[in-house]
Amino acid sequence: MMKFLTKNILWAVGIFFVIAMLFSLAYKETKEPIQMTLDQVATKINASEVSQLVVSGDALEIELKNGDKGVSKKEAEAGLTETLTNYGVTPEALQQISFSVKDESGFKFWMAALLPILLPILIIGVIFFFVFRQAKGGANQAFMFGKAKLKMFTPFKGTVSFEDVAGLKEAKQELMEVVDFLKNPKKYLAMGAKIPRGVLLLGAPGCGKTLLARAVAGQAGVPFFHISASEFVEMFVGVGASRTRDAFETAKKAAPSILFIDEIDAIGRERGSGMGGGHDEREQTLNQILVEMDGFEKDTNVIVLAATNRPDILDAALLRAGRFDRRVVVDLPTIEDREAILAIHGRGKPLAKDVDLKQIATRTPGFSGADLENIMNEAAILAARKGEKTIIQLDLYEAVEKVLLGPERKSKVISQREKEITAYHEAGHALVGSSLKHADPVHKISIIARGHAGGYTLKLPTEEMFLKTRQQFLAEIATLFGGYVAEQVMFGDNSTGASNDLQRASDMARRLVTKYGMSDKLGPQTFGKTHELMYLGKEVGNEKNYSEKTATDIDAEVKGFIDRSYLVAKKIVASRKDALEAIAKRLIEKETLEKEEFDVMLKELKVKKA
Repeated sequence: MMKFLTKNILWAVGIFFVIAMLFSLAYKETKEPIQMTLDQVATKINASEVSQLVVSGDALEIELKNGDKGVSKKEAEAGLTETLTNYGVTPEALQQISFSVKDESGFKFWMAALLPILLPILIIGVIFFFVFRQAKGGANQAFMFGKAKLKMFTPFKGTVSFEDVAGLKEAKQELMEVVDFLKNPKKYLAMGAKIPRGVLLLGAPGCGKTLLARAVAGQAGVPFFHISASEFVEMFVGVGASRTRDAFETAKKAAPSILFIDEIDAIGRERGSGMGGGHDEREQTLNQILVEMDGFEKDTNVIVLAATNRPDILDAALLRAGRFDRRVVVDLPTIEDREAILAIHGRGKPLAKDVDLKQIATRTPGFSGADLENIMNEAAILAARKGEKTIIQLDLYEAVEKVLLGPERKSKVISQREKEITAYHEAGHALVGSSLKHADPVHKISIIARGHAGGYTLKLPTEEMFLKTRQQFLAEIATLFGGYVAEQVMFGDNSTGASNDLQRASDMARRLVTKYGMSDKLGPQTFGKTHELMYLGKEVGNEKNYSEKTATDIDAEVKGFIDRSYLVAKKIVASRKDALEAIAKRLIEKETLEKEEFDVMLKELKVKKA
């Protein structure tokens, strides 16, 4: 209400301001007429100073020959000539004056009388009009709480289609069948097939769930409504269920149609999770969705399309057949898919002719489609900042590293001693990684600070991998110890730069024992159980489902993995100290080594994988 009052007060001030401006524009400064008595008028007439007399009722308007004007009053019951003669005006003097009679307008008379009264009433009436109109709008908004804020997709130029979605062949096939079902229902009904109730898109953030929904909207050819799940729930109890009913009723009226609910985990979390009890607003909304999707009304041609990156916290009743009949897994892109995605996001960008997107795809394992789009955008920004006409390969390489680690911090001033420690540390990682058969190849080494890292060694697999062996884990742990060991061998001391490496190595060794069952002593079993809060999606602790003796054995096995990896790294660095020094000196000189130059150095130094 305060908002409405403030708005109306501003309206009133604005109206008064406009009226004042109009009056100021219409107002012209005039000289006040001289008030005269009848004897003064008679004297001036006899003195031949009056040029004209205007009679308007009992009022006299006198215009003097010098340009001045005067006003006076005549006798009400006598004529003007008779009055002036009684005051001694000669007939000769009267003949020299121009007389005129002005009829008084009835409209002007009444306006002059009523305008001072009507104008304030009109202004107050206008203010009340705006007040009541705003109050009416507020009342209407109050009754609109139960209406869903559905948005209908309207095809336009540049609409996304399945051709604009790289990879995800199986996911696109599933969704194309849904689109075809809506376009050609007779083909499926003739075989006794039923239209799917719901399709749930599952996948990591940024992997293309919403993009697939936009592609469905672009190709469906039927009404497509979309809404975020968070828009169902408000601060008022029962609003979520009401909006759910309204959303489904709107979609049913336009059937056959598609209703897309983004981030459905906002209202689809498992019930009874301890958040709000049985009257939790989210649970009421979820209950209404369950009824709408598969209740007593089954004759409907509405397909519910939903997306989430947390399928593990969704309620079991929501996931059962008859509600979400299809679950489409949207995976992270493979190397071929990444290359195709980069090509799509490179449209409209001036890429240099020698740009090799396959090299960028190779350097980005585990990247989502959103990450790849960000890389192309960052590369374009870097090229524009440098004043280049085209985006070159180095811009794309730098964009990958910026997305991975953050921007370069060349302004960070470090001493020569720290630069040497960083160079030997990164050289240790690169040397150990290049000496182990199961380690990933080194693609780049740099001692330029990026983000929180003082330097970095970029190691990437040569081909797409979905499984990891024990030997690969051990090689990675040994590579992580490469920097720590190099500092010990060259300087006889260690710095804090290895803290993150040690943490990652320790976590990896513990996972080998407790999660992956790769311990020879403890055998193929897992230890510990992770607990999550369903409504937060966060880990809150681990249940210790093993004895103290087993805990001691786990610690011993973890230490065994770490000790063996440490000794492997130390043996490589100690036996190839000359190669370590050569790599470190080249890093100090150039600050960055790319894969091609590093591979040539390894051949010259005769470093081979063991």
